[in-house]
Amino acid sequence: MKKLSLPLLASALVLGAAACGSSSPSTTKAKTTSPPAKTAAVVVIASKTEPGLGTVLVNAQGRTLYQFVPDAGKHVTCTESCATIWPPVMLPSGDKVGASGTVKASLLGSDADPTGGKVVTYAGWPLYTYVTDSAPGQHTGQGINSSGGLWYVMSTDGKAIK
Repeated sequence: MKKLSLPLLASALVLGAAACGSSSPSTTKAKTTSPPAKTAAVVVIASKTEPGLGTVLVNAQGRTLYQFVPDAGKHVTCTESCATIWPPVMLPSGDKVGASGTVKASLLGSDADPTGGKVVTYAGWPLYTYVTDSAPGQHTGQGINSSGGLWYVMSTDGKAIK
């Protein structure tokens, strides 16, 4: 029996191991995943009972919602400096508006804002908050004449509370 040198034995083992492997080339495919589709967010308009007013519209944070009498044409007229005092309830592109509590979903909609985007409407009236209402349940803008017209809290039947 012939003895193999150590380097020759190592080479034989490597060749033998390679011969036992698969003859097809190995390929590795990277898994690709596409980002999840953006699901539409919902801008919630809810109802809340406020002392002295009854059941009114509020946003998701419980802030009282108002209508602006000059919007009688059912279109946004409160823009620029008015909108800094009376921020409209905006409906981001691709999002939906939803009802909670005794709010009637059939009365919800949106109107184009002349400055861009859409404003949530109820019974055709664009909805606004008031910067002076710093906490849920406040309605300090009720019945005041500001920014060129009268402001009223909205009821769930779609009418101004006077």
